[in-house]
Amino acid sequence: MSASDLIPPQKAHTGALTLETYQLTKRFGSFTAMDSVTMRVEPGSVHALLGENGAGKSTLVKCVAGFQRAEEGSILIDGREQDIANPVVARALGIGMVYQHFTLAPGMSVAENLLLAGNSVPALIDWKTKRAELQAFLATTPFSLNLDAKPSELAAGEKQKLELLKQLYLRPRLLILDEPTSVLTPQEADEVLGHVRAIARSGACSVIIITHKFREVMAYADTVTVLRKGCAVHHAQVADSNPELLARAMMGESAEPRVQAAAAPAEAAAPMTTPTAPAPEAASTTADLTSSTPPALHVQALSAMGDRGTMALHGISLQVQAGEILGVAGVSGNGQRELVEALVGQRARASGTVQVSGQPYAATREQNRRLYVRSLPEEPLRNACVGDLSVAENMALRDFDQPPLSRSRFLGGLLQFAAWRSRARDWIAEYGVKTQGENAPIRSLSGGNVQRAVLARELAGDIKVLIAANPVFGLDFAAVRDIHERIVQVRTRGAGVLLVSEDLDELLELSDRIVVMSEGRIVFETTAAQADRQQLGAHMGGGHH
Repeated sequence: MSASDLIPPQKAHTGALTLETYQLTKRFGSFTAMDSVTMRVEPGSVHALLGENGAGKSTLVKCVAGFQRAEEGSILIDGREQDIANPVVARALGIGMVYQHFTLAPGMSVAENLLLAGNSVPALIDWKTKRAELQAFLATTPFSLNLDAKPSELAAGEKQKLELLKQLYLRPRLLILDEPTSVLTPQEADEVLGHVRAIARSGACSVIIITHKFREVMAYADTVTVLRKGCAVHHAQVADSNPELLARAMMGESAEPRVQAAAAPAEAAAPMTTPTAPAPEAASTTADLTSSTPPALHVQALSAMGDRGTMALHGISLQVQAGEILGVAGVSGNGQRELVEALVGQRARASGTVQVSGQPYAATREQNRRLYVRSLPEEPLRNACVGDLSVAENMALRDFDQPPLSRSRFLGGLLQFAAWRSRARDWIAEYGVKTQGENAPIRSLSGGNVQRAVLARELAGDIKVLIAANPVFGLDFAAVRDIHERIVQVRTRGAGVLLVSEDLDELLELSDRIVVMSEGRIVFETTAAQADRQQLGAHMGGGHH
């Protein structure tokens, strides 16, 4: 008989737990999402889960957290098999999960959201006592949130912190984090992951973190498991690993990671210097380029209203030269979406001018064709496709009325549908679009394949300006590498590329220059070669207007 057998069942365990999965298998119909996954998370450790989209990461943690039930295999907590039938059972075992998407009650205060996280809320709340408890709890964390604020008043990074605090308030024995830093600045990411790691090291809880950022794995995790096509293919101590090895495990082939070698943990980083303007030589280089030829894209004092009737863009000015990638960094919700929509004609411009190759540009279809402007918008199914039309028809949206797809610009009866389908088949093959065929409605494709289909259309022919917004968001590792290579090829052929991304690693890897947007303004500019991650993060957080 073990010591744990002597503990009465009503007495809750505390402290970090050991999690083991043994040959865990989950099927959805004929599709096996998770295939005999065996994994061990040591108590008080941070265990990273890596893998492409669809590799089985979310399925695995949802089974552990009680949101799905595996058909085969076992889950063991502290060496004992547990039937985690639902999230209530998981919570009773001390398992908490922070989701990628917010689950906050918007009409309630921060204090009320924290209390709601518990299993039982009394009919009458002694707010004086509870507020004192909550203040004492917040004092144990590095996060300062106003207990009276509503989620609608919080920035995305603050909402993510509140999601984490909801779980930490319940003192979990196992904390599962699903892409916890996707809406955070680098400083906030280091703050959150540093705090989580400190809690794990104290022995209070074990941590599983799902991430796609090698830097976070190398800096904050102790061990890592890589899933590929539903199988666990690689287990390692992070100290014995590196990004190249992890990338190869994810891909199942020789692969270069898209992220540069991992940075050191936050506390080991050099102290942050006061941000400065770009070096004079960088500015003069731009001036030399602009003196001879007009920039590929020239935005001057552009303002635009947001969805709620307030100004979202405040006098944005920027230039993208031919043969240059200008990266736009910023935390989600700081005007990047409105900037892209105002440039591509999806949002009215309140004031300001836009020029392409020195010509006025109002984003009409005729101007797009004449000035060779292309765009890769965020959420392509919503912003760049007609869902009920076929893949071939969507691929023809730019030039269906031009030869060879039409014999005449005026008579619809002369549209050459066979030519549409033939070209679509060529592009489907070239871009690796997984579809039932060119006649399938484009909404039947997965997100990554919609993006590939749009990419084929937008990157065809001559391009002078490419406007790309989060072009690889949510895509798997192979698609990311492929799309990045194609964007760089567009730049190499002499086009100007405006790359808007919330992934700083992506911008640092691809851009020639980087500007930072905060609260609808450009607040900082630097060459990519001189860019400093912490400095960029300080401006992204709005600390240096």
